[in-house]
Amino acid sequence: MTDLPRLRLKKHEDRRLRRGHLWIFSNEVDTQATPLTDFAPGDLVLIEDSTAHPLGLAYVNPHALICARLLSRNPHENLEGNFWRKRLRRALAWRERLFSTPFYRLVHSEGDFLPGLVIDRFDRVCVLQCNTAGMERQLGHLLPALEELIRPQAVVVRGDSASRAVEGLAERLEVLGELPETVLVEEEGLTFRIDPLHGQKTGWFYDQRPNRRLSASLAKGLEVLDLFCYVGAFAIQAAAQGARRVVAVDSSASALALAEENAKRNGVADKIEFVQADVLEFLKQRRRRERFDLVILDPPAFIKRRKDFAQGLKGYYHLNRLALDCLKRPAILVSCSCSHHLSATELKALIARTAAHEEIALFAQGHQGPDHPVHPAIPETEYLKAQFYRIA
Repeated sequence: MTDLPRLRLKKHEDRRLRRGHLWIFSNEVDTQATPLTDFAPGDLVLIEDSTAHPLGLAYVNPHALICARLLSRNPHENLEGNFWRKRLRRALAWRERLFSTPFYRLVHSEGDFLPGLVIDRFDRVCVLQCNTAGMERQLGHLLPALEELIRPQAVVVRGDSASRAVEGLAERLEVLGELPETVLVEEEGLTFRIDPLHGQKTGWFYDQRPNRRLSASLAKGLEVLDLFCYVGAFAIQAAAQGARRVVAVDSSASALALAEENAKRNGVADKIEFVQADVLEFLKQRRRRERFDLVILDPPAFIKRRKDFAQGLKGYYHLNRLALDCLKRPAILVSCSCSHHLSATELKALIARTAAHEEIALFAQGHQGPDHPVHPAIPETEYLKAQFYRIA
């Protein structure tokens, strides 16, 4: 049996873990038997049920609502360097089965049984996000394991997610190795420059890869409006697949600078008009005088917490209503949401309300790509929806 300290659960509070979940909430802990105050953020512990039966090994953060996350169901597991190497090796093997080139999400947190860890790979550059104190404490094992596995030229350690504040972690940005001046990602035969230091998340959104592919395949001969375009992935792929014209809108000047560079890099700059503007204001001003055959909506999460649901739902409704006003008839609407709290069924119902007097049909549904695996017992790991509508 492990010599790690014990964290004991209250009676019946082991049921979620036994059904496959990896999280333990602070109100599930028997703090009389094992006070949370005895632990420091990131400590490794043995999880026990109320009868002292071992359930597995976890890391703990006494200051967070999710106070522990399971790493292994084997109470005898040795959580030293080889454990992390095996987990990373397994994640890499799956990506190499999926993709022929080294551009993918290498680790997707709970979906790869490495809760709190995200690694995106851009060939020999990796961007690593530690979103929990437990994973932060394991960097001494993770970084050597990553170096041994793929020999990256540089690893960018990004610590700017909102979840780090919840975990009591300070922001951090660190470059290990030699970061190339230009970091590129390849997708669908195209090449995009990204900003791994200051771009959103890791600098690129691999999760939308299959939805970009489908959107681009529909764009031939059409006039396309790409909203929240970021560095131009949807817009440039649509143009490369034969869109007649693309208007791409984002509020970020730095993102649009990269988007314009990427359009030139891929030989489609003459087809794309990039506009720096607030998307809602752009739609309000432009919808009366210009209409498009295909509109792509890929907004940031409007519902980050359950208590934001009502307000966020209004935001999605308003955005989709304005987008419909910008469409010709017939037309295609691609509506996306990365808010976990908004289900695919709820998004579908929202679109139905916005288009109540339209002849509209859902013809395809997309979600996050296969390098973003969903843990079947953890609904929070399934977050991205992309719905494709035909409007007569």
